[in-house]
Order: sequence, then C-alpha cells, then structure tokens
Amino acid sequence: MLRPAIIGGPSAFTERLPIARPYTPPLDDVVARLEPSYKRGMLTNSDLVREFEDACADRLGVEHAVAVSSCTAGLMLTLRALLAVSGPAPAVGTRPPVVLPSFTFSASAHAVAWNGASPRFAECDSASFQLDTTDAASRVEGAGAVLATHVFGAPCDAEEVERVAAEAGVPAIFDAAHGFGARRAGRPVGSFGDAEVFSLSPTKVVIGGEGGVVATDREDLAAAVRLGRDYGNPGDYDTRFVGLNARMSELHAAVALASLALLDEHLALRQEVAERYRQALADVPGVRTQVIAAGDVSTYKDFTIAVDEAVFGVPRDAVVRALSLDGIDTRCYFSPPVHRQQAYAGVGDVAAGELLAVTDLVSRQVVSLPMFATIGRETADRVADVLRRLHHHAEEVTATWTA
Repeated sequence: MLRPAIIGGPSAFTERLPIARPYTPPLDDVVARLEPSYKRGMLTNSDLVREFEDACADRLGVEHAVAVSSCTAGLMLTLRALLAVSGPAPAVGTRPPVVLPSFTFSASAHAVAWNGASPRFAECDSASFQLDTTDAASRVEGAGAVLATHVFGAPCDAEEVERVAAEAGVPAIFDAAHGFGARRAGRPVGSFGDAEVFSLSPTKVVIGGEGGVVATDREDLAAAVRLGRDYGNPGDYDTRFVGLNARMSELHAAVALASLALLDEHLALRQEVAERYRQALADVPGVRTQVIAAGDVSTYKDFTIAVDEAVFGVPRDAVVRALSLDGIDTRCYFSPPVHRQQAYAGVGDVAAGELLAVTDLVSRQVVSLPMFATIGRETADRVADVLRRLHHHAEEVTATWTA
C-alpha cells in the first residue's frame, strides 16, 4: 500500500483539492435576470428580491420568505422580534437565555448575544451531531427561546425541538444556514417552528454570493423582519426599533434566482458524492460518518466524518495535517465548539458548557472532507484511499506527527 505523504509517499493530489467550490449558475442567466433592474436603476430590494422571496416561499411551503443580507442578520432580526427586544442592542444577560447547541457555527450564538440574551448551551448527539433534545429540555426552564441547527445540511429532529419549545411556552427557531433543499420526513426544512433562517453564501447549496432568507408562516414575524432589515424604518424615517441595514441587493437576488433553478440538479450531484464517500469509507476502522435519520434528505453542505483515535490509530489533528500534505483541504467544523471560544468566556450561562462532554468529544473528532457537486466519484474514492493509508501506516504517521 502506498505511503501517505506525511511519511514520505507521493502526494495523492498534485493539484490541490479544495474543501468547497461554488456551483455557480451560468453568468449569462444572472445577467439576463439582472438587466431590467439594472437599467431602471433599481439596485437593491426591488422586483428581483420580491421574485426570489416568492420562489422561496413556494419551494419551502411557507407563507412568507423574507430576503436579507445574510443568515446572521436574519437570525438577529428574528430573535429580536421573538424576544420582543426594543431599543438599542441590550447588554448580554439582560434578556432571558436562549437554549441552543454549542456544536454549531458561532453566528448562531452571536445572534443570541446581540439581542442581549445569554446562550444556554446544550449537548449534541454523538451520532447525528444534532442538538440533543433531551438535554435541551433539561435546560429550557426560564429560557426565552429554543434555537436548533440543521448541522451540515442534515435535518435535526425538528418535531422534538418544536415539542420542547411548546412545552416551555417559548418560540422554536432553526438555524437552517446549511439546509435549503433538505427534507425532514418528507417535509421541507424551512417549514418548522416559528422561523427557519437560511444562508446564501458561496459554500451553500443555493447561493447568492451573500444573503439569507427567513422562512415563516407568521405574518407578524415576517413584517417585523421586513421592517428590521431596513433599519426599522417603515418609510417615514421614524424608526420603530433599532434595526439593521440587512437588505438584499438585486444583484444577489439575480444570482440566487439562477442558483435556485439548479437546486434539484445540485442536490442530486452532492448526494451522489456523499453516497460514494459512505461506501468508500465503510471499511476504514475508526472513521464514522454523520448519521442521518431514515427518510430524511440532507443537502450535504459538508461531508463530515468523526475520527476515533483509539481505533483509527492517528489523532484527528494529525489526520488533518496528513491530508493537507496529500493535497487535500479540510475543515474542522465546529472545533472549538462555541462554548469553548474566547468570545463566550464567562458570558451568561456559558459555565454550564463545562458539562458538555459529548460536544467536547465530537468537536475533537470531526473533519469535513472536500464536498462539492463536481468533485466526482473517483476523487471521493481517492480521498477515502488516503484515509485508508493513514490507518494502515498509523504507527509511523503518529510517530512522525509527535516527533
């Protein structure tokens, strides 16, 4: 068996394999969509944005889809409305805490803190990487909301999240940044809870360059987010609350509309790559893939494995370094988890995060492998083969790493 590059073998990829590559729609399609707005001088929050919102609402099966400048801004404005925050952004800890996973992107917690609420971090499930709803239920007393994430584009147990929130009498919000096109038991991600918020940044499945979408069946919430994305100004410049400049431009909407038209094609390609990875890695000891519930559909925004050092024989960080030397880019999402990040040291309920043993373990094991629509089956096989070689030469790889 060939030796990995970290111990002197030839690099598996002489041309570096990136972690992601946007599935960009044809430029001519984007320009054709943008041209009417551009010629009229309507460059932001105009007809293309309305068209995109209508298309999203139809696809997601919701009453309202509100386009915003980013998923983070969407989460900020959604929480501001649901937590009834008024006036300037309050100091952290002055609002009821929000229960959310620590195994998520930091923006989930940033949106909570921006609204003056303390993040109350809950455990993740070791197999699915999703919010552990039993643990969340044990932490919900006195909270103002529950915020769950669809991790790596796979649906979380949305019905249980809704139940936990309903029993506590608080809103359920979903950070669906990775999830446009995912389905939970046949139902579109985007149609759960009080609101779900998507990202359109370049690594996502529907892209706008930048941007986000807030999906909800609540007319009051949709109206609040629409107002909030324009500073809280209803048009008379007498702002009703402290909002943001979170409007979506017509250019971003043109890209997003062209990207949305390719969604089913894009999802099918990603799922084909993911299945190839699963097959190719099935016989590699100490490597496990994210468990997705039967009947659910993931977008596979990321294809993430967990490396059990005791079985695989090589520490996760050494695996990352070894893959890099073989020309393979990776990311360790989400390591460190949010409760271990400097921004949340000593903030509000973060001390409870010291008990998040599963989250800490998962964050030390995860590695996201290259995943994009055009990667191809053969490339996925080659990445898996490098991991197989690392395990085969584990003792020598680890010795080199620790030397």
